[in-house]
Amino acid sequence: MRNQSVSNSLFHKAVLCFLILLSFNSCKPSEAEPEFLLRTALLVNEEHTWYKAFVYFGEILEERTKGRIKVEVYPSEQLAKEVEAIRLIQADVIDMTTTGSTLTNWFEVATFCELPFLMQDSTDMNRYINGPIGKLMEEEMINKSGLRPLGHFERGPRHLTSNRPIRHPDDLDGLIVRIPNVPSFVTLWKALGAKPTPMAFSEVFTSLQQGTIEAQENPFALVNNAGFAEVQKYLNLTGHVMSWVYPVMGEKQFERFPPDLKKIFLEAAKDMQAYEHHLFLENEKNVQEELKAKGMEFIEVDKDAFQQKCEEAIYNSLSPDMKKIYDQLKEEKDAS
Repeated sequence: MRNQSVSNSLFHKAVLCFLILLSFNSCKPSEAEPEFLLRTALLVNEEHTWYKAFVYFGEILEERTKGRIKVEVYPSEQLAKEVEAIRLIQADVIDMTTTGSTLTNWFEVATFCELPFLMQDSTDMNRYINGPIGKLMEEEMINKSGLRPLGHFERGPRHLTSNRPIRHPDDLDGLIVRIPNVPSFVTLWKALGAKPTPMAFSEVFTSLQQGTIEAQENPFALVNNAGFAEVQKYLNLTGHVMSWVYPVMGEKQFERFPPDLKKIFLEAAKDMQAYEHHLFLENEKNVQEELKAKGMEFIEVDKDAFQQKCEEAIYNSLSPDMKKIYDQLKEEKDAS
């Protein structure tokens, strides 16, 4: 009986201790909720520089605002595909994403983000971004799509991957090429003799694997990031587009910030761009060797033949207003 009494006493003491601990924990202050929780939808996975840049952005924002702003980053189209992400931002469901020429669905001048064979290198690209065309694009973005650009990320040249070598436009005959939903890309690959197929990025790997499409085109980093070396043998150095992407936030979401948070937010966005650019430059040094190590064979192409075959079709696809801008950009480029 004595042992049972001791046992009961120990049990009651244990219960009492548990209740005291429970009471103590319930009295602990819960982690403060942020004033602004920003959800970010990205098409790239966690290894890509855009994802890493947004994670960094979230860290410095949370620190500099003392927890008033928090950023959640969802990679690999977990929240939405690119066009859908823009619509969700406009509907005030999510807050941020990255986008570029897909914005042609809202305003025409966005076509210059990725117009084939217009820019040859990053010098050309930065001249356009920081010049009148870049300013016009930013104004149109806010006024016509309700998105605020937070800077820009350089993408590097786009190249074609395939399972047969492509050296000349004649080699493209009938090739089914996945493209993003961008009108100038449809024009480009039709003029070159391929069969362009618009498709969400998240569907590309499986479609290549199953043979629904035969080729795709993207910068080195995205080719590597998406694992396309597993399903594509050749990386054909077409360099047909020099492009950039905008990290963006909904304008109405931005306008909800008080003045002090707006200032901190925009300064942090500049730091995010600088951070991403450093990562981009480091990655560009290594990514080509990584793709070769994974078995991809790099093919030199007749770039002049590619450009000559599609240049007229691309120009004729532009509206009169866009033709004027195109002519202006060509004149600036020739003068430089």
